[in-house]
Amino acid sequence: MGKIIAIANQKGGVGKTTTTINLGASLAAEGKKVLIIDADPQANATSGYGIKPSELSSSIYECLVDDYPVDGSQVPTCVEGLELVGSHINLAGAEIELINRPNREQAMANCLKSVVDKYDYILIDCSPSLGLITVNALTAAHSVIIPVQAEYFALEGITKLINTIRIIKPKLNPGLEIEGFLLTMYDARLRLANQIYEELKGHFGDMVFNTVIPRNIRLSEAPSHGIPAIVYDAESRGATSHIALAKEIIEKHKRAANN
Repeated sequence: MGKIIAIANQKGGVGKTTTTINLGASLAAEGKKVLIIDADPQANATSGYGIKPSELSSSIYECLVDDYPVDGSQVPTCVEGLELVGSHINLAGAEIELINRPNREQAMANCLKSVVDKYDYILIDCSPSLGLITVNALTAAHSVIIPVQAEYFALEGITKLINTIRIIKPKLNPGLEIEGFLLTMYDARLRLANQIYEELKGHFGDMVFNTVIPRNIRLSEAPSHGIPAIVYDAESRGATSHIALAKEIIEKHKRAANN
């Protein structure tokens, strides 16, 4: 069975979509079959792969609201082994449309049941909020990656997300685990960035990934070309750091399976 990982943090601008796009491509480069679910109405993960939301025949919105099957809503990307269920601005209204439905928090989990065995990894790119669609993603996921920006207010928003996870676990998803905290936009020259990494490690220990994602111009430029960093510039630090992250995750899951 595939592993469903939500990438979530209600704080905006921490690198959720960058992580989703590039981790997905890196897992595929490591030979894994990957599906990305763009669960953000801004549809940046969709456009980050060069796909226009307006040209999708169906998106995650139709899957959640109109019961379109996910199997058939995927589109191929420029990376072999990587498919995407895109997003659309309509997703912004999905919370209102789902609000009166029974088991509304389970809509995403129900959508993914038919495809979870077809992929090694399903990554869900969450919007910067803790609304109903993000709750759906956390209810569907086996684990959550929490990107944390290497800046002063970085640790502030984590408490809210952890509290949300604590509420979701007993009521909606007892198996939900924190896959790890991922430090993003890291600049090793800055004392503050190193302090934040040490603070994260002090609070969360082994739950913090060894891999950190550096500030990198090539990583920032890649989405404007509609391709992930490993396609845009495979030798860049942004690309190599995501490959390292993919290897770290694969190795972690291999160890867990053998225990």
